[in-house]
Amino acid sequence: MKAAIYTYYGPPEVVKVTEIAKPVLKRNEIMVSVHASTVNRTDTGFRSAHYFVSRLFSGLLRPKNKVLGCEFAGVVEALGEDVTSFKIGDCVFGYDDSGFGCHAEYKVIAQTGAVALLPDGLTFEQSAPLTEGSHYALSNIRAAKVNTGDRVLVYGATGAIGSAAVQLLKHFGAYVVAVGGTAHIELVKSLGADEVIDYQTQDFTKTSRTFDFVFDAVGKSSFGQCRALLKPKGIYISTELGKRSENIFLAMITSLRRGKKVLFPIPTMQQGDILLLRDLVQRGTFRAVIDRTYPFDQIVEAHRYVESGQKVGNVVILLPTR
Repeated sequence: MKAAIYTYYGPPEVVKVTEIAKPVLKRNEIMVSVHASTVNRTDTGFRSAHYFVSRLFSGLLRPKNKVLGCEFAGVVEALGEDVTSFKIGDCVFGYDDSGFGCHAEYKVIAQTGAVALLPDGLTFEQSAPLTEGSHYALSNIRAAKVNTGDRVLVYGATGAIGSAAVQLLKHFGAYVVAVGGTAHIELVKSLGADEVIDYQTQDFTKTSRTFDFVFDAVGKSSFGQCRALLKPKGIYISTELGKRSENIFLAMITSLRRGKKVLFPIPTMQQGDILLLRDLVQRGTFRAVIDRTYPFDQIVEAHRYVESGQKVGNVVILLPTR
């Protein structure tokens, strides 16, 4: 099968499309013929190993999993002997950031993993990017214990994580103040934000309002910058480690005292989360924002674009189908 592999860490050019063996199907797994995947910050982060700590998961010297890609949408082509939840021909979508492997023509995943039937009426291209941004957003929203009526600020509301966070926060009943650029104000409003701050004309840290939760979905702020925005027991979460990995240390330090806290949760995604997203999509209250779509043979260019920091929402990859 065709797959995009990387055998050492580095710039986008380390990714090569080549032929490799199909994955071996286990008794409790389904094999999916992948029609669409994405390139996202998780992929580029593991590929570059910019944060050395990522190598603790991917391999110290060289990557253990040579095929990246944590999101997929496609058709079930084969079943393990013990599979009862899916049948051949089912159209499915899902997420796997432990085994990766979605930048390939075939992907195997446990029937109990983060996989579900495609939302009604959605294409593979629309379904593949539903999960990665949501995975981070949902885990952080739950860690902050957001309740109905809580006031939440989302910085970086146009990225894959931020655009998912705005919609999910509205689902949980929060009042959302979103921060985005001038060109994307209407997009952010369409996602359900109650207020939008244009960071190109306003300094969001100067607002007089305070928040139960400040969520930096792009990792470009700091607890120090946002501390004054938090209510006395407010929560700050960033999707990045911060300068000199300060967010990990601040999470440990602030957990020992009362008042404003930094959290640094480890995100997870279960099948129930995928089913929640599917339900929200079918209710018309959630969608994945798509910036660009690339053919599989242009996956290196997709990596470059994601790393440019210019993307809005998600970057989709379309794989050749047999």
